[in-house]
Amino acid sequence: MQSLLDQKAYDEIQQRIADLKPETTPLWGKMNAGQMLKHCQRPLDIAVYEKDFGLKSNVLIRLLFKKSMYNDRPFMKNMPTPKAFKITETADFNLERENLLKRVDAFYNLRDKKDWKPHPVFGKLTPEQWGKMQYKHLNHHLNQFKV
Repeated sequence: MQSLLDQKAYDEIQQRIADLKPETTPLWGKMNAGQMLKHCQRPLDIAVYEKDFGLKSNVLIRLLFKKSMYNDRPFMKNMPTPKAFKITETADFNLERENLLKRVDAFYNLRDKKDWKPHPVFGKLTPEQWGKMQYKHLNHHLNQFKV
């Protein structure tokens, strides 16, 4: 599993985001490209800006899903999305792409950080787990839009 904290994965994700087109239609799901770009900012906001979006830890969710966030198996298509991460409003593609690229940069710039605040749902994560989780989520949605 690649990590967004590694240069090669960072470069790849940056290029894939830059290559995305507003008219690209998803292979699954309900979001358009602009909404997906906005959606992808939320997990990075948790890591970079320590936002919690009102998310709460749940022992069952932590036990069932924590390891799936950073293991090698791809996310399932059409997985339920936390309410705080659902984007149903119109999203300006160019603005959201710029905002996502800034967040990817900000996350990558934390690559030497050792002590991360616990994730609001999954609790304590190592830097390696944070990096893999962020890469996996972005890769999932960029695959959704064939980028």
